[in-house]
Amino acid sequence: MKLPETPPDTVEILGSIGSDMPLLLKILDWDQSTDQKGRYLHWEDLKYKIPPPEGLSSEQWWAAVKNSRKKLSKNLPLLDKNQAPFHFVNTDAVQKELNWLAKNAAGNLSSPDSMMNPELRKTYHIRSLINEAINSSQLEGATTTTDAAKEMIRQEKKPTDHGEQMIFNNYHAMQFISEIKEEPLSPAIIFELHNKLTEQTLKNPESAGKLRQDRDNIVVADALDNTTLHVPPPAKELPERLQRLCDFANEEDGDTFIDPIIKAIVLHFAFAYDHPFVDGNGRTARALFYWYTSRQGYGLIQYTSISQILKKEPEQYKKAFLLSESDDNDLTYFILHQLSVLRKCLESLFEYLKKETEEIEQARKELEGKKHLAQRMNHRQINLLKHALKNPRYAYTVYGHQNTHGIAYETARKDLMEMADTYKMLVKKKKAHSYLFEAPANLRERIQKSRGRATPAG
Repeated sequence: MKLPETPPDTVEILGSIGSDMPLLLKILDWDQSTDQKGRYLHWEDLKYKIPPPEGLSSEQWWAAVKNSRKKLSKNLPLLDKNQAPFHFVNTDAVQKELNWLAKNAAGNLSSPDSMMNPELRKTYHIRSLINEAINSSQLEGATTTTDAAKEMIRQEKKPTDHGEQMIFNNYHAMQFISEIKEEPLSPAIIFELHNKLTEQTLKNPESAGKLRQDRDNIVVADALDNTTLHVPPPAKELPERLQRLCDFANEEDGDTFIDPIIKAIVLHFAFAYDHPFVDGNGRTARALFYWYTSRQGYGLIQYTSISQILKKEPEQYKKAFLLSESDDNDLTYFILHQLSVLRKCLESLFEYLKKETEEIEQARKELEGKKHLAQRMNHRQINLLKHALKNPRYAYTVYGHQNTHGIAYETARKDLMEMADTYKMLVKKKKAHSYLFEAPANLRERIQKSRGRATPAG
């Protein structure tokens, strides 16, 4: 991967102007941190893709833009490996995205009436945990297919290879994040999170939940051409840096306000920058993002998978890190990228919920005139019916149904037994000491013939 071009030194640019005071004043008085289209350009884009304003060279324009950004920049209490602070600019584009997220990402699922059911929200949350676990692991190299991974998690199958183990670990780590969202962040929690994420996947199992050492010689390199992309801070600094990160995450009443979404994104970047472990840093960083947004009340984000979007455009994800690090620790590039990812995540969620609502309504229409079914079936059974109509011969298990909806074993068993024995919508088959419940190929015909069939006793 090609590294971003290092921007020129603005002090040297200003020094080269000499006694041309009108030009110097023009640069120092410049008040635009973006181009005319509102884009926050890095040096290599500004230099090669956009002609400079009249009377300025590309270098002078860069000095003017950097000076404008400096006036608006907000320093963060997090430092790079040279002890210089990270910072960001709250541009109009950033504010626009934050405003959109404030309207669309806070709260819980509340649009369609069918989504108001707390049990159904639990189903969607479990779906999102599974999706993020799979996509985050695939982003880091797991080759297990999505369908196989979903089957493994829902049926509680034991992982059979390294990729499946990564996904299995990530799922349980995401559950852990949900459980401890009210707790303040600490190094101990991060160690436990990392231990869950990397169990049985590291070359040296003893490295799980432990900070890397100098002898580990960790660098971030491009997988294709082995270009060194990032050299993290020395290992001896990690305990202090990790504690500083936790203090930043836990601070609620600091002198300077930072929007919670920006703070979550900064946590993501800073953890990845420090790279405190030998492996699993990206997965841990993204998990911390979920921890903080959930803690701050951005309920809808827990139903999304940011890794699903990042997996589609991994080079842009890497580039956002590199642009920020190459331009004097300016995190605005990374923040803008992640805000864009979040918007795509939520738009994808809304589209999914719209489709899901339509499909549930279609399943309900299949039951029109069958009040003995429509009124008796619970939302889980209607969801299963919707799935079965699209997947003839699919075999359901009690464990799979239980893990899909986050319910007790007996509740899941009762759901499936009713679908097979009472409603005749599934075919029950004995397998060893348990049952499989198969979706019949003639399910629609069974629904049509179900009029007048007896209902279960109250």
